[in-house]
Amino acid sequence: MIDIALLRADPDRVRENIRKKFQDHKLPLVDEALALDEERRKLQREGDDLRAARNALSKKIGELMREKKREEAEAVKAEVTADAARLAEVEARAAETEQKLRAVMMRIPNFVCAETPVGKDDSENVERQRFLEPKEYDFEVPYHLDILEKLGGIDIDSARKTSGQGFYYLTGDIARLHSAVLAYARDFMVDKGFTYCIPPFMIRSSVVSGVMSFEEMDGMMYKIEGEDLYLIGTSEHSMIGRFMNTTLDEKELPLTLTSYSPCFRKEKGAHGIEERGIYRIHQFEKQEMIVICKPEESEAWYEKMWRYTVELFVSMGIPVRQLECCTGDLADLKYRSCDVEAWSPRQKKYFEVGSCSNLTDAQARRLGIRYKTEGGSKFAHTLNNTVVAPPRMLIAFIENHLREDGSVEIPEVLRPYLGGKKEIVPKP
Repeated sequence: MIDIALLRADPDRVRENIRKKFQDHKLPLVDEALALDEERRKLQREGDDLRAARNALSKKIGELMREKKREEAEAVKAEVTADAARLAEVEARAAETEQKLRAVMMRIPNFVCAETPVGKDDSENVERQRFLEPKEYDFEVPYHLDILEKLGGIDIDSARKTSGQGFYYLTGDIARLHSAVLAYARDFMVDKGFTYCIPPFMIRSSVVSGVMSFEEMDGMMYKIEGEDLYLIGTSEHSMIGRFMNTTLDEKELPLTLTSYSPCFRKEKGAHGIEERGIYRIHQFEKQEMIVICKPEESEAWYEKMWRYTVELFVSMGIPVRQLECCTGDLADLKYRSCDVEAWSPRQKKYFEVGSCSNLTDAQARRLGIRYKTEGGSKFAHTLNNTVVAPPRMLIAFIENHLREDGSVEIPEVLRPYLGGKKEIVPKP
């Protein structure tokens, strides 16, 4: 949510930002917000005038009573009563107008970074950097589901019976590898100075509406029937929600946190051959990083955060690239975002394994996250980034460490988490 003062001062800038995101259908929201803002301010002025008049009249009543001018005092009391009724009406209208204005403001997208490429959708995202040379084999790389099945590491058919499409059982050494990657990612981030957290896996609607747009919520979140609770789509949701309506001490910033959670997503519209298997699923686990900082620090943290993910993947011998998301691929709260994509030797292309975002103060305004300064308080900036998200990351892992005999090599950094195991071999 942007600052209403910025919209008031330069509505054309807000309109241009909406156009950059190819959301022209939201252009009328600017005039709607300005009209509601003017009505709200008018009601606030009237309310202030009525309260000032009430105070003056109350003082006058006291004076008249002391002078024993009872009839005049009663007449003034009647005036106070009439003003009180009008004040109640004004306050009710002001609250209603404030609510309407907030609803409109929450639909206006955050300003995008000047460096963000302009484009309609993810097909116009721009590659910035590559890390490690893409691997190519002189043998055919099977589909990831076939590799996992030969390793005795996955059972999709049973999951369809128990839970439906989009679920899986991981078993044996592949299940151990899955947990090993998460444990390694946890320790990797702790070594970077981040505090490890395990958050609630369900959040209230007040948190959901604070951390994401309504469109995202509808496409992602599972609602618990009969409860004001949603299953989280990422631990960022509950991690940022933890600081809702909180004013932090400036000395506490930046807050650097890394969190583990299962994640639950509807994945509406997922289809196609690459969706078969474990690329798009309804349930997975993830290690996340979250930073809450002062505005002047957020861009530096954005650079650090996506580079941490790159460093993690490179340490496991997986080639990756950084892809800058274009304006049309940014969710409404995002100021800037990039994807980290891993190389697929089978597909001979990169695919997304993580995403890093700077939301500036957009989430903080919705959730009321501030920090104290000498002159009062300011809204903080919030950032989030995927450290690693198996099982999608497992696809990149097994393809980039596959041997011709079907075995998978375990890189040295992961061996301590697997009891020293150096490879996973196919089941006889």
